[in-house]
Amino acid sequence: MCNLEKKEINQPISEGIIKIRSVACEEEFSSLFLEKEFSGYPCYKPVVSGKNELLKAFRRSDTRLTLAIKDETDIIGFGLLEPPFPDERWARLRKGLMLEVSVFEVSRKWRSMGISTGILKHLVNSGKWEDSILYMVGYSWTWDLDGKGLDPMSYRDMLINIFSRQGFRRFQTNEPNVMLRPENLFMARLGESVPEDLKNRFKLLRFDLDRLQ
Repeated sequence: MCNLEKKEINQPISEGIIKIRSVACEEEFSSLFLEKEFSGYPCYKPVVSGKNELLKAFRRSDTRLTLAIKDETDIIGFGLLEPPFPDERWARLRKGLMLEVSVFEVSRKWRSMGISTGILKHLVNSGKWEDSILYMVGYSWTWDLDGKGLDPMSYRDMLINIFSRQGFRRFQTNEPNVMLRPENLFMARLGESVPEDLKNRFKLLRFDLDRLQ
């Protein structure tokens, strides 16, 4: 059964109207199809490349999923917001405090139309996150550089621009995977109602110093 209110907006593009929708229950997937373009390319494989993978991600506890849908049935983009996995450092703060934009993808032929911005805006605004810390971790080895025709630093700048418009800021961290390459980045959006003590712990956590307290 659906246990969340389904929220939907229409986003006009040159080819018509794209529906950007928050998924409320598993049953909604029955009439939807994931474009074949998500199946991957020689130099790029999306994190989620099939409908079953997307459904599996949605089934995780406390996740929020936003879809961009064309012609009522074709999924051409999606964004997933979910808690960190237990073995990640970001899970060490208060349970439920941190939520990651873990998947953020638009099919190649539908890019540069503002759909990614619409997905992220809808994902961020589909819940009450003022007492939460939303974050994203950008690893260049997951980026479709060929599809955008960009070098890693330019792709990084593009992501910074998209996420900054939704209240995310760049933060320094010594997280090993982020530090592997200079173009990798960590961004977060701290809700206005997050207590100061948790903000301070978040600062320590970014440098793996929270255990010393």
